[in-house]
Amino acid sequence: MVSLSHQTFMKRIYFTSILFVFCFTLTKAQSLYFPPLTGSTWDTISPQSLNWCQARIDSLYNYLQVKNTRSFIILKNGKIVLEKYFGSYTVDSLHYWASASKSLTSFLTGIAQKNGLININNKVSQYIGTGWTSAPLVKENLITVKNLLQMTSGLDDGPPFPCTNEDTAKSCLLYQVNAGTRWAYHTGAYKKVQDVISTSAGLNYNTVTNNWIESKTGMSGFWFQQVYYSTARDMARFGLLNLNKGIWNTDTIMKDSLYFKAMINTSQNFNQSYGYLWWLNGKATYMNPGIQLVLNGPLIPNCPNDMFAALGKNDQKIYVIPSTGMVVIRQGNSAENVTFALSTFDNTLWDYINKLNCVNAGINVNDLSQKITIYPNPVKDMITIKSDVELRSISIKNGIGQSFEIKLRNNTIDVSQLQKGLYFLTITSSTNINLVRKIVID
Repeated sequence: MVSLSHQTFMKRIYFTSILFVFCFTLTKAQSLYFPPLTGSTWDTISPQSLNWCQARIDSLYNYLQVKNTRSFIILKNGKIVLEKYFGSYTVDSLHYWASASKSLTSFLTGIAQKNGLININNKVSQYIGTGWTSAPLVKENLITVKNLLQMTSGLDDGPPFPCTNEDTAKSCLLYQVNAGTRWAYHTGAYKKVQDVISTSAGLNYNTVTNNWIESKTGMSGFWFQQVYYSTARDMARFGLLNLNKGIWNTDTIMKDSLYFKAMINTSQNFNQSYGYLWWLNGKATYMNPGIQLVLNGPLIPNCPNDMFAALGKNDQKIYVIPSTGMVVIRQGNSAENVTFALSTFDNTLWDYINKLNCVNAGINVNDLSQKITIYPNPVKDMITIKSDVELRSISIKNGIGQSFEIKLRNNTIDVSQLQKGLYFLTITSSTNINLVRKIVID
């Protein structure tokens, strides 16, 4: 009898544990809100509940209006915190995504691969036939679908007039170097990914997008001349889908978790801040479209390190920030000069967003630089960091983007286990301002 009671007790403990784990997992999975697939209902959360000041919200809106913004949305855990339309734009207005469309294509590529329609490691000509470029056949056959996703096709991103970077005609897709040996932002080459997917699926690209994503998320945009058009809320739906790693509510749309992880991580050795047609923050270096120059520091210093983004010409933006559960959307005309993707607007916008919190007053990167002391440099064993502001995190990477685990103890960091060389130390404040410093370990 005693033994039976003990067994019964242990069984109850076991099933209680299982139930706890199940409930914990369910609660975690349901922590994000997903709007209904149809209708205009979308739950909101008050800015005041996040300690955001109305005066600073107004200041943000004024800045956005001056910078030719048409639509702007901030989601927090899926719920709308801020939503603003300017001029004649409304919640129903359509706007082009420009090159932010590339990130949607990247997502569709992952679905196509999981469905067994393509393999991104295969050559492009396997799906759309040979002769799609003017390159010699042996060179054309080096170009894989992955190369197009990485922007490493080796084709000339600045073809001679009358061709442009966006042209897809065979006569405009010219051989420059072998695939995989150079990063260059080339829209014309990228667009061939859409042809690969449509041909492999046996459907036009709008039908593919509707069947695989739109019908499952409530998005209602369309492709025109290989560029996606939609409302700002459709953009926000796509951002939310990626915030939740390709899962919409309980529907796993991106079933290839390995592809999703690769999509939002460095995809090649040239531009650390580029995945599969997504831009990445928090890396040691980055490259800009149209310039063969590697620049030091993160893509957007004022933005959280884990942000990944769909960026389009004339400042079309989908920022996704997993650490804060935020999605930020911007549609409109160019905020400053015409740019392909990144612009100075990105960093200034995030300065305004960081300052929305009234309790932890936002500071810019110049202010942060004055409030943090780092020494010695060069260093052999220990780095000392003294800060007058609260810090969120500290990370260190070497010159090729490899991250190393470090911990701040009593204002010091032990780097004695790292090899000699140049490193990039990123210090993130509690208001998500990043300060990047070069550190030489001697």
